[in-house]
Formats: sequence, structure tokens, C-alpha cells
Amino acid sequence: MKVSPKKHLGQHFLKDAEICRRIADAILNQKSHNNVIEVGPGTGALTQHLLEKNFSLVAYEVDHESVQYLTLHYPILRVEQKDILVEDWSAVFQDQFSVVGNFPYNISSQIVFKVFENRTLVSQLVGMFQKEVAERICADPGTKKYGILSVLIQAFFKTTYLFTVNEDVFDPPPKVKSGVIRIERNEIEQLPCNESLFIRVVKTAFNQRRKMVRNSLKGLCKDHNLGHQLMTKRPEQLSVNDFIELTNLLESKI
Repeated sequence: MKVSPKKHLGQHFLKDAEICRRIADAILNQKSHNNVIEVGPGTGALTQHLLEKNFSLVAYEVDHESVQYLTLHYPILRVEQKDILVEDWSAVFQDQFSVVGNFPYNISSQIVFKVFENRTLVSQLVGMFQKEVAERICADPGTKKYGILSVLIQAFFKTTYLFTVNEDVFDPPPKVKSGVIRIERNEIEQLPCNESLFIRVVKTAFNQRRKMVRNSLKGLCKDHNLGHQLMTKRPEQLSVNDFIELTNLLESKI
């Protein structure tokens, strides 16, 4: 049975077994559980390596052809033909879990935001992204690629850029290089600030990233002429802790 990659689903099937093995090997051992969600398994190039590690694995795939292929070739695999972005992640496992995959490029950022929303459930993510997106997630303050994803994820996860993948190991080859990253949940259960306001501050600041935050955050605070040094910086200059401090500063003035 042949499965054709579908452009509208952002499918680029990984065909290099060594890269699949490296992705599977990058998953850190979890002491209390080994639950894994694989997103977009396609024809199972990565799936077979995950099954070899005896993970409790659930694969989410929306492509009917791919689901048929996986069911035929991996009968022990639990396959859900559902959209992972609308799935209730708390209903998949009773314990925490890892998220793994060669993520479809057209939803990869949305997957990361979904991980952020489910940060109490997700112990780690290991996956393939478009290289630029992978670099954005792992970017340090003061760099051009540092942005909303960087701050929100790094507030609750340790990020590691693992390796770059060339275009020719996919079918069809994408027009850009890819990057594999790992993010691991840190020990912070709750930020020392209003978390909903923190998210608003980060998103609002980076929506006008060329401006000083004093100007971009006008709508969040009536007293925007605050004399704090953070107000004179641009958002990419601020660390996670700076954004926490800024959030507390603004909340005291709202």
C-alpha cells in the first residue's frame, strides 16, 4: 500500500532511518511513566523506533490513507484519526506524557502553543520543525529570533536545539532545512506573577517588537510613563524573568 504525501496537510515523509533513530533516542527516560503521543506519524518511519522502545504510544494522524497504512503495518499501535490540536490532552493518559513527532510544518507552532497550554501534562517534547521555528523556540534574549514562542516556552521548559536536518531526507523534500529540538519541563509549577497577564504582556510586546515596551504596552496600563528601566527596552532584550518583573510592575499600576 502506497501513501502519497499531501501538500494541504503539510506532509513531508521522513525516509532516513538514522535520523528517526536519533529522534527516538533523544527522548529522555521518565522515571514514573513512559507515555508518548506521536503527532503526524505518516507511514511510521519514526513510529517503529518508538515501538521498539516499548513506550505506551498513541499516534495521532488525520490522513485516512496514513491511518490505513499504520493499522495494517503496526497492528499493536493505537492510532487515533483525530486532530491533535482540538483533542483534550488530559483524556489521553492518566499520567504525564511526552510529545514526539516529525511535525507537519503547517501546524508546528500551534502544537507548541498546545504544549504550553498543557504544560502540567507534558513532561517533554522531542520533534522536528522547520529550522527557523526550531531556532525561534530555543532562541536566547537579544537575538532576532527571540520572540513569543521563546519566552512562553522557556518560562516552563528547558530548550535544547539538537541537530539540523537537510531537505533531501524527506519525500517530498521541503524547501527549507529542518531542526530537531527537545524541550523538558522545568520545576516551576507557577510563575511568581499573574500568568494570564504575563501571556498578554509577552504577546502584546512582541506584536510591536521594534518599539520600546513603554509604547507597545500602552493599552495594558494607564500609567505608561513608568520610570522603570525595563520600559525603555525592546521586547527581544527582555529575559523571562524580566517579563515576570514587568508583569508585576504593570499589575500594580492597572
